[in-house]
Amino acid sequence: MLTTHTWEVAADADEVHELLCLSDRYQGERFGSPVPRRNVATTASLVRDGLVHLMRSEGRAAAMFTLTRVPAFEEPPGTFPWAQAPAYLSRLAVRPDLVAAASLAGPLCVRRALKLAADSGADVLRAEANPDLTATVDCLELLGFRRCGTVFGDTAGLRRTHLYRPLP
Repeated sequence: MLTTHTWEVAADADEVHELLCLSDRYQGERFGSPVPRRNVATTASLVRDGLVHLMRSEGRAAAMFTLTRVPAFEEPPGTFPWAQAPAYLSRLAVRPDLVAAASLAGPLCVRRALKLAADSGADVLRAEANPDLTATVDCLELLGFRRCGTVFGDTAGLRRTHLYRPLP
């Protein structure tokens, strides 16, 4: 259960990578979807650059997301509406026990990302998500994200959809 929480810019790449992989495996099993292969060097680089935001609850890593100004995914031309200063949300992960307890950790991460992106001058927040993870996509849509473009897949069976939310 998520009682109280604090935010920090992540400093421990191993802790972040472990949370990300735990979340990926749990979501893959929950929705019957392939689990993405994560690169620990990419995680370390994102942490080193101060781009990973970590929520702690009772001293433990509870949830995380990465917020960047460049996409962490291949952005097909013409998929997103034009934006002058887009920001990108990626690597949203929540500890499995908190997901199972229906905590608000995921929505709190998205709300925090929206605020940080707006505060940094972004005019839109963009994301790529697996449409098979319906709870994640539903959460993004409930928080104002809109889908755009078509759903596409790769040879490993991973499917992707693009979402965006204009910022005030």
